Amino acid sequence: MNNEALKLKNQLCFPLYACSREVIKKYKPLLDKVGLTYTQYIAMMMLWGKKSVNVKSLGEELYLDSGTLTPLLKKMEAQGLVTRKRAVEDERNVIVTITEEGENLKEKVSQIPVKMGNCLSLSKEDIKLLHKLLYKVLENITD
Repeated sequence: MNNEALKLKNQLCFPLYACSREVIKKYKPLLDKVGLTYTQYIAMMMLWGKKSVNVKSLGEELYLDSGTLTPLLKKMEAQGLVTRKRAVEDERNVIVTITEEGENLKEKVSQIPVKMGNCLSLSKEDIKLLHKLLYKVLENITD
């Protein structure tokens, strides 16, 4: 039996996992300054673009289950960043809307993508390629 497939160095999952953890660790001090966690930050990025979205769509876009999303949104609502309201046409749907305070946070985090890009030490071409490949993996693995 060939045990090469069982060696950690031969696994794609490990560098994906390790990189994800290390990148999020780099975000932490930057996000701590504005009082956000990484998960709150990605939710805010979506809301800065859409302004209002139902919880189910937000979870699908961010690859988060309701067990993670509900407490996250409750905390963000307590921080004054979002509001949550049941949809009038279907009370099962909860709509999350960015507040003015949440909108104002956008300015405070505007340099984070640049700072993160700089810490990766990759060329623009490598970043584009990595981005493309990671989204290709996401598309294929979730089918």
